[in-house]
Amino acid sequence: MVSIKEEKNKESIVKSSFTVGLMTFISRISGFIRDVIFASYFGAGSNTDAFFVAFKIPNFFRRLFAEGAFIQSFVPILNDYKVNQKQDLKKFISYVQGNLGLILIIIVSVGIIFSDQVIGTFAPGFDYSSQRFNLSSEMLKITFPYLFFISLTAMSAGIFNTYDKFLLPSITPVLLNVSLIVFAIFVSGLTQEPIMSLAYGVLVAGILQYLIQIPSLVKMDLFVLPKVSFKFEGVNRVLKLMLPAMLGTAVVQINLIIDSIVASLLIAGSISWLYYSDRLVELPLGVFGIAIATVILPKLSEKYSKNSMIEYSEMIHRAIKIAVVFSLPAMFGLLVLAEHIISTLFQYGNFKTTDTLMSSLSLLTYAIGLPAFILMKVLLTGFFSRQDTLTPVKYGAIAVVFNITMNVSVVLYYMSNPFLGAHALLALATSLSAWLQVILLYRRLTKDGIINKNCFLNRDFFKSLFSCVIMSLLLIIMLPDFNKWISYEYFQRGFYMLAYVISGALIYFLLMKIFKTNFRQIVYGNN
Repeated sequence: MVSIKEEKNKESIVKSSFTVGLMTFISRISGFIRDVIFASYFGAGSNTDAFFVAFKIPNFFRRLFAEGAFIQSFVPILNDYKVNQKQDLKKFISYVQGNLGLILIIIVSVGIIFSDQVIGTFAPGFDYSSQRFNLSSEMLKITFPYLFFISLTAMSAGIFNTYDKFLLPSITPVLLNVSLIVFAIFVSGLTQEPIMSLAYGVLVAGILQYLIQIPSLVKMDLFVLPKVSFKFEGVNRVLKLMLPAMLGTAVVQINLIIDSIVASLLIAGSISWLYYSDRLVELPLGVFGIAIATVILPKLSEKYSKNSMIEYSEMIHRAIKIAVVFSLPAMFGLLVLAEHIISTLFQYGNFKTTDTLMSSLSLLTYAIGLPAFILMKVLLTGFFSRQDTLTPVKYGAIAVVFNITMNVSVVLYYMSNPFLGAHALLALATSLSAWLQVILLYRRLTKDGIINKNCFLNRDFFKSLFSCVIMSLLLIIMLPDFNKWISYEYFQRGFYMLAYVISGALIYFLLMKIFKTNFRQIVYGNN
């Protein structure tokens, strides 16, 4: 029998995951509106390549330091202080905030002073004398301070999540999208180079995202003044976990930035095409992968602290099952609808048919890795909740080396035999490296006894796979020819695309029901 307390805990996890997923979905939708405006106002070319590089660099460090390694290291230790050392909790937060702030100020200062060198490192294909390089360097000086504010925002999110408060952290990213939309529409005409307005939009968004966290922290009596000391025991524990976790948590981001670096050596527009396709993969990744991982990390850390290993293992099993059952239809949907989705969302104004076709190619190859991106988020919590950051580092290093090897191979061939679509092979390398890391992580959790049953080759997996195949075939039959599709007005494309997405989802879940899939058991586990 399952206790009432455990049943309520399961329902709480599902409710929290739904909250995070819904807010992330809203954030992603506002992000799509943002990208539609980007595509319409600025298209896909040298200037957009310059902005996306200047935006991607602080974003990369944000995901590496803040939302990646830092959060994965901070939350388990914070939870330990919350449970076992309440008297030192505020002191711990104060020192972590002060030390993090100091490190960020140094990184941001270096990034601004050496912006030319940073751009040269992250976009080696940009000619130093070109407008694209100079524009990117100037924008980086404006966007880099975003890292400081968004990292403190991420720390606040870690505190809220530990106390089961998921709403504010998950809706905060909407501010970034709103700020960029406002600056694109109303400020771009006021700057000498219109796209420069987006850099200011990024900076303003970072400041706003941090400021709205403060009232809730004050209400929780956890808003403290920062103090700097690397001798405090809790800080050392975080640092000990954080340094190796940087690679383990950020393999996908490292691979994406490698894609961007290598894409700078390809035809102009390649970085933008990768950006637009990656944005579409980010929607299901955020709604399912990030939502599940965000919620279960503090829960797993708590169960590990209490040595409740049976419940710990069962929670990981459920998270993997949920990830598989929802990521497979998302992957098949993107594979079938790639060209139609890209044209529906972005093919307006300066975004041409060629841009749609090129972005669709990389969307196809990114989509292959979607289940792996989601599963990786879940599997990594099985290590970080136990304060094991070294194991993911080893596997992350293998995945990164694999990705770099494939990228270099593509570029070497491209240099002697240029061809359209080379950027899609970079996306494919990222997807395959993600699958490699997932396999390694899964095998290790199985070896450690954390996973003690097959989470993939089971009835639910095959039901999901078979339902996805049938759903895809039906969608292919229903879809009009692409040339006919792009002749539709924008509102027609939007209406039809919404209808196809809803139809695909209904077909999938109807088929799963016909195959007698017990969704309640998948979500809540055995009763």
